[in-house]
Amino acid sequence: MNIFIKLKPIVWLACLLPLGGLGFAFVNDELGANPFEVLTRDSGEWTLRFLLLTLLMSPLRDGLGQGWPLAYRRMLGLYTFFYAGVHLLTYVWFDQFFDLNEILLDIIKRPFITLGMLAFLLLLPLALTSTKGMMRRLGRNWKKLHRLVYLIAILGVLHFLLLVKADLLEPMIYMGILILLLAYRLQRNWRNKEGIKWPFLRLLQRT
Repeated sequence: MNIFIKLKPIVWLACLLPLGGLGFAFVNDELGANPFEVLTRDSGEWTLRFLLLTLLMSPLRDGLGQGWPLAYRRMLGLYTFFYAGVHLLTYVWFDQFFDLNEILLDIIKRPFITLGMLAFLLLLPLALTSTKGMMRRLGRNWKKLHRLVYLIAILGVLHFLLLVKADLLEPMIYMGILILLLAYRLQRNWRNKEGIKWPFLRLLQRT
């Protein structure tokens, strides 16, 4: 068995470290004057990081000429959903105190909230159909459904970009990484001469 496959349980545990670090800092009052804002912001950033790591697995497979990166893709995708859930929970709980009316008004009035909610709703069916059993049941439709990950990534980056009001460096870095990942998939499609008529739509056909 490939050594990287053997390390999968360790990587699985390592993916929990960001949450553990935030929890430790919160309990020890190390998150500053507004700890709830920090929890919401950092959980959102980790969601985006795991999402970009998920998208990185296919290019990494191609670049290394080895299949082990794909063994991590589903795990990273599920951690993306996990941290997205934590991010949403901190917003609903600490920011809105489970006030449904205020949440709905926020979604309508604030574009970055609208994009974030849409990204989470699109992420939900991907998480629910991530098992091998669902892959078999959905057949070709499984790939079609999971192409939504590219749209989710775009929404996630835009959500972060609209949220930040001053220093745009960090969201721009994420945007640059996403553009590179999407450009790679476009280049791979062209290289394989798949007759792309609408590049963006054909791009979504890659997993």
